[in-house]
Amino acid sequence: MTWQLRLLNAQLRLIAKPRIHRTATPQDAAKAVERACLLAAQPPFLRFIERPGGLCWISCGPCAPRRVLLYFHGGGFVSGSPWTHRGMLGRLSLEADIEVCAARYPLLQDAPFPAQFDTAEAAWVRLRALGYEPEHVVLGGDSAGGGLALALLSALCLRGEAPAGAVVFSPWTDLALTGESLRVNAHSDPLLPPGRIGELAEMFLADADPRNPRASALYGEYPGCPPVWVSWGETEILRDDCSRMADRLRAFGARVETEVHPTAPHVWPLFHGWVPEGDATLRRAGRFVHESLAAINR
Repeated sequence: MTWQLRLLNAQLRLIAKPRIHRTATPQDAAKAVERACLLAAQPPFLRFIERPGGLCWISCGPCAPRRVLLYFHGGGFVSGSPWTHRGMLGRLSLEADIEVCAARYPLLQDAPFPAQFDTAEAAWVRLRALGYEPEHVVLGGDSAGGGLALALLSALCLRGEAPAGAVVFSPWTDLALTGESLRVNAHSDPLLPPGRIGELAEMFLADADPRNPRASALYGEYPGCPPVWVSWGETEILRDDCSRMADRLRAFGARVETEVHPTAPHVWPLFHGWVPEGDATLRRAGRFVHESLAAINR
């Protein structure tokens, strides 16, 4: 662990985690994330364009034509946007040599489940209408958005329309909250307070079944699943959401690559430019995206 990561974990534990625990409303959480994103590192030559339909196109450097990463941001369904994640996605674009299409989906304070999944499906349909074949697209996401990306992956696999692959960081995949790490990592997680996750799940689901595969990707089916790359930290409360998700995908015959860090916080690639571990993970994720598209498009 680098000294930068050690310092980051200390700051998150002392400042961010208590602040998240005290946050009163979803609106307050959204404002806090918007403010925090002002400190995010921005790669040079970052290009951000939002087009009608809520699709935000992010690129950095030369990009291969007709190839795209369809990405869903995290934030517990109460915060975040393509704009807050633009720095990380610009860096991912640079590493993978492709454009990122980040979908702006409704937060739960604006619309409960299944509006988020419906928006994800609509983003896929829009890309198809723009001429992208499934083998031209890799799905991506982090945290709640990672779970959303995997839920979409399940729906696409079931109808024989699987993309070239998927890459997800610390995905939240089980809104039934059955993972043991929610309890055993309650203290060790430097960022997420476990007492709030049940509240988030309840607000998001609005009485829907927490095991609905459109909400909880862990309960989805993945026939003909393409390669998937998953990263998580051993100290995260969502550790079991991630590790069980990897096992679930392998049970359907998918090739799954994992990166498990012993001490990194939830979605540490967001801290690229500040901690070397974030930069290294984005390099590996970008290489996976690039190779997934190259392998299927030879």
